[in-house]
Amino acid sequence: MKISYFLLALCVFSLVGCEGAKEEIDYTDWSHYGGPEDGSRYSSLQQINKQNVAKLSVAWTYQTGDATERSQIQCQPIVVDGLLYGTTPKLNVFALDAETGKEVWRFDPFQVLGGENSWAGTNRGVSYWEEGEDKRILFGAGNWLMAVNALTGQPILEFGDQGKVDLRKGLDTERQDFLIVANAPGVIFKDKIIIGMRLSEGLDAAPGHIRAYNVKTGEREWIFHTIPHEGEEGYETWDAEHIQKIGGANNWAGMVLDQEREIVFVPTGSATYDFWGGYRKGDNLYANSLVALNANTGELIWHFQAVHHDVWDRDFPANPNLIRIEKDGKWIDAVAQISKQGMTYVFDRETGKPIWPIEEIPVPQSTLPGEETSSTQPIPTLPEPFMKMSFEQEDILSLKPEWEQDIRNQLENVEFGETWAPPSAEHGIILFPGMDGGGEWGGASFDPNTQTLYINANQIPWLIEMTPNAEFENVGQSIYTTYCGNCHGLERRGNPPSIPSLLGVEEKYSADSLHQLLLKGRGAMPAFNHISEENRKVLVNYLLNQKQEEGEKKEMESKDAPLAPRYYMNGYKRLLTKEGLYGSNPPWGLLTALDMNTGKKKWQITLGEIDSLSAQGFAPTGTENYGGPVATAGGLLFIAATKDEKIRAFDKDTGNLLWEAKLPASGHATPAVYEHGGKQFLVIACGGGKGTKSGDSYVAFSLPD
Repeated sequence: MKISYFLLALCVFSLVGCEGAKEEIDYTDWSHYGGPEDGSRYSSLQQINKQNVAKLSVAWTYQTGDATERSQIQCQPIVVDGLLYGTTPKLNVFALDAETGKEVWRFDPFQVLGGENSWAGTNRGVSYWEEGEDKRILFGAGNWLMAVNALTGQPILEFGDQGKVDLRKGLDTERQDFLIVANAPGVIFKDKIIIGMRLSEGLDAAPGHIRAYNVKTGEREWIFHTIPHEGEEGYETWDAEHIQKIGGANNWAGMVLDQEREIVFVPTGSATYDFWGGYRKGDNLYANSLVALNANTGELIWHFQAVHHDVWDRDFPANPNLIRIEKDGKWIDAVAQISKQGMTYVFDRETGKPIWPIEEIPVPQSTLPGEETSSTQPIPTLPEPFMKMSFEQEDILSLKPEWEQDIRNQLENVEFGETWAPPSAEHGIILFPGMDGGGEWGGASFDPNTQTLYINANQIPWLIEMTPNAEFENVGQSIYTTYCGNCHGLERRGNPPSIPSLLGVEEKYSADSLHQLLLKGRGAMPAFNHISEENRKVLVNYLLNQKQEEGEKKEMESKDAPLAPRYYMNGYKRLLTKEGLYGSNPPWGLLTALDMNTGKKKWQITLGEIDSLSAQGFAPTGTENYGGPVATAGGLLFIAATKDEKIRAFDKDTGNLLWEAKLPASGHATPAVYEHGGKQFLVIACGGGKGTKSGDSYVAFSLPD
């Protein structure tokens, strides 16, 4: 029997005759990160549907005007009472008329913080709170959590210190000079905002504890130690000798709140150092975990660790989805978490019991001196993986013989074919899926009426090579390796165009200008104002090939110096041909529909296209993609994300392409879908980046009048 879209909507809002959508959630609402209250990235609006989506055209464009050479916009805007809220490449916060795109107000946080255009990293959205006439937007700018009036954009001076809270403080540690970036919006629960943070990737990282702040005052209300303190559960899974100097295990990808049960579900990342864990023997709770916390108190309810003692940078990449599914004739309120590995973990929300069995599988062991990896790793029996899980001989790029030979030459001393092969000093390894996933920060969309989860993924191999940390005669090289080597590589060649080479930097910068760059950062490069002035001076001298002073060496040898890994990973590297093509056979970008009642795939298609390859007669290969999908009751699945600067609409039931439009820059963000003035809108941030040209606009689409 066919059910009309009207009846489906009635099922959601009236709760009549449909067990699948039991909870009263307004799926026309788009006021949270992920859209509705449950963060599902789903809209019940259906004015735009399969029959008319081809008629979509640009309704308005908002130019922010502050893009830089390598800037991005990863923000998914929210809409409240006719105002659309978002952020610009330089992290100005703005409000627009949601119908016309006309700017209502704009706030530059760095006019308050000082240091105009200081680096503050990317921002993926803002949070909204109201109580009576008090309406606030809360957002992260670098290490600051800030609050402004939602109607005027003026700072809320009674919040924290004149409208701001320093997230470097209040971590229950003596240090406060950490690199911290509040890149994902927090979730609002009553009068609290619960928030995570992005951290350094090195052993200088802060502990990634989860905190709740009072929305009115900015006071910290509770903290959950993701790296446990002595006497707390999980402390025994760490090396007690070094635990106080270990950081990470942070939530950088966002979280989701079950308002009815008052539970916040928080995915965490890996502990540092990411690729050699000799200072953190044990499984390392609560790194690489999904933790369910009491939203009132921060107390642990349950947890699941997806990677024991991570040495692959397998942090959870996105906030989880609250889902309701039917299994064995019973409806279950569950939480689903996608992963970089291409797997989805599904649990009962209240108990943490897996919906399908998760088995501990034996895995290869590390041979790196000082390293002790876990003997097993947990693998879900269902849902089915949403991409390939290993890189084999038959996966080597073979579109042209010369491309294949190029890749095979690079693989001569590289181990591949084993998903859990640990980093090695004797040879490189292929990490597949790569460090950007698999699943990534765009997250998944869940349709509560069909119990379908939609996931976009990257299917690209990355290369991990380890280098021993010798007793460097040049202390500058040691500092460089600690703070810069992961991204730019030990040979300083980078990974252009997204990560520039540092060779020849002395021809572009003076000592003063390079020092200012380190202080402020630029684009995706963080500011290094969290390291000492002496160490910055040593780093500048090293990069400019200037002589190092004896006093600088003594600075590094002080007892308070951070730990240094015995082995370093030699830069983030995709496996690429000389032409910049990925080293695996396509598809390189995927879009998958999972039936969450059965755990089986409904359909899977290639996502994205490289025009130069299509012109040579190759079928669409897919591209790397960053940003999430949005499903609607109109039968559509909207997604941008791809490097080909397009936004697309697919038939959510079949995966067939129904519409696409060219964007001014790649839409590496999640769209917003909302209704205003009787019209449905689709809005996407077009910020580019990730190796594509940068942009500075938000583009809205609607049907003609």
